[in-house]
Amino acid sequence: MSNRPRGRIPDREQNRGRGRDRERSRGRDGDREQGRGTEDTVPPLTRIIREALDRLRAFDRRRPRVWDAAVTGFWTAAAVLDYTSGGWRTTAHDNVTAPEFLVLLMSLGFSLPLLWRRTHPLAVVLLMTPISLVNVWTGAVVQASLLQLIPVFQIVLRSSFRTVGAAALLFVVPVLSGGVRIPSTWGQEVVSYVWGLVFVALLGIAVRTRREYTEALVERAHRLERERDQQVRLAAAAERTRIAREMHDIIGHNLSVITGLADGGAYAARKNPERAGQALEAIGTTSRQALSELRRLLGVLRDDHPDAERTPQPTLDELAPLIERVRRAGLPVHLELTGEPTPRSLTPGRQLTVYRVIQEALTNTLKHATGPTSATVALTYSHTHLDARITDTGMGTGTGTGVGRTRDTEEAPLAAQGIMGMRERAALYDGSLEAGPLPDDKGWQVQLRLPLEESHP
Repeated sequence: MSNRPRGRIPDREQNRGRGRDRERSRGRDGDREQGRGTEDTVPPLTRIIREALDRLRAFDRRRPRVWDAAVTGFWTAAAVLDYTSGGWRTTAHDNVTAPEFLVLLMSLGFSLPLLWRRTHPLAVVLLMTPISLVNVWTGAVVQASLLQLIPVFQIVLRSSFRTVGAAALLFVVPVLSGGVRIPSTWGQEVVSYVWGLVFVALLGIAVRTRREYTEALVERAHRLERERDQQVRLAAAAERTRIAREMHDIIGHNLSVITGLADGGAYAARKNPERAGQALEAIGTTSRQALSELRRLLGVLRDDHPDAERTPQPTLDELAPLIERVRRAGLPVHLELTGEPTPRSLTPGRQLTVYRVIQEALTNTLKHATGPTSATVALTYSHTHLDARITDTGMGTGTGTGVGRTRDTEEAPLAAQGIMGMRERAALYDGSLEAGPLPDDKGWQVQLRLPLEESHP
């Protein structure tokens, strides 16, 4: 067996939730530092514009109606100004047949519906389509008709491509009908309207792609943060379970040995004071060992403690002293070894698992078995597995729970936790553990089967 120094936790038990917390904190600090460094490299004018746009977007999210009303009011004022100044006559045909009040109504019809351009863009396009048809059919061709491209842009941003195609068709049909009625408008109006539509469609696709890409990045960042937090919580839970398992093994075993020695010493004090003195010495030795193990366990949990003891965890080389301590506590234990382990077949983690399972099984025998009791620890090595079988001849009162022998029902949860801890240790290395009474209730047995490092599924 290798007795080389090892770290705090062997193999798969090297799980430090606390270390991940520090890494997470350092990562966030680094992100903030990196963010500040990026902000320092941005030109002042760009930073001012970006901040202004961010404030404008935030205001729009809080009060969208105010922004919609402002945009609608601006374009309505521009359309009315175009009418009152007579600017619409510069683009009208010579044979225009539209009266001036109709031109005003068409200018308002193209501008006022913009108030609903973001909530109901397709309905706005549908409303403007007959107005556009009247506009080109009469030859007025008011410049406000180009405002149709604004709701078309909103449709490209938010709707499906089928809806975009329908909106484009509603926009183009009146223009084409005007070109059919007045052939001279093909070179100037029809082509310019179509190119305007193409430009708005491409711009909307670019903005939509950029927005979806940004949203995907934000969602991915949130998902990664949630997964990181979940991993930290899982690591912390695993660390708490590991600490509880180690504390249970150390305190439970040593206190059981101390209790047995104290009971034996009290009995021997009346008949054999020398044996009572030996029991007291054994109690002192066991207590010091328990304190040493607790100091080591608590010391390594404090990463800021430079003098924390890093002694190795128990291995199968310490199995003989363990059995000797149990014998001194009054439980005769017989050790049987069958076979020989192959070189490097048992890692330190596997050795610790076997040691703790034997320790827990013998501790349960000390605590719960009644009547004349002896125990047997049998270790069997094969080419692929290590089998450990711990049996005793004690009789327990039983609780009917099937989890272990207890003297009363209040200790049943503790017995269940001990067996659960042994099963968890075995599961770390793909092993199995069974615990239960022997046939005819002649004792209790714990069977551990652990695959060796060299075995492969």
